[in-house]
Amino acid sequence: MKPIQVKISRIGGGTVPLPRKMTEHAAGFDVSAAVDRPVVVKAGQIHRIPCGFAMALPPGYEAQMRPRSGLSSKHGVTLINSPGTIDCDYRGEIQVPLINLGPADFTVEPGMRIAQMVIVPVPPVQLVEVDALDETSRGSGGFGHTGH
Repeated sequence: MKPIQVKISRIGGGTVPLPRKMTEHAAGFDVSAAVDRPVVVKAGQIHRIPCGFAMALPPGYEAQMRPRSGLSSKHGVTLINSPGTIDCDYRGEIQVPLINLGPADFTVEPGMRIAQMVIVPVPPVQLVEVDALDETSRGSGGFGHTGH
């Protein structure tokens, strides 16, 4: 499969690592914190952490920002809007809204890997209004209707 090209540029000449895959077959690029000094995210608080880069996704793609499994499972630190969507026409600095759901304060260190970014295609979609929808065996059941 031919890779798509995503243009990326540093913000403000920083030295934070740009997004990178940590293994050959990783789905996501690890994204690092572009902070000058440690940032304490108190239990129950949200902090928007800058990532030190902007990018230009090609039309037909989005970037999804997702939590890192280690931060969420070990510390309860995750993204408040997971997954967060970055649209192909956004050109500002990428930022990650971290929330600390754990019992203790968490410190984001400069250059710390704080999220992962997955680039995915977005198909063209046309919504069509109709008077009725076709029936399915599930119907309108949702939110635990199967009992599991």
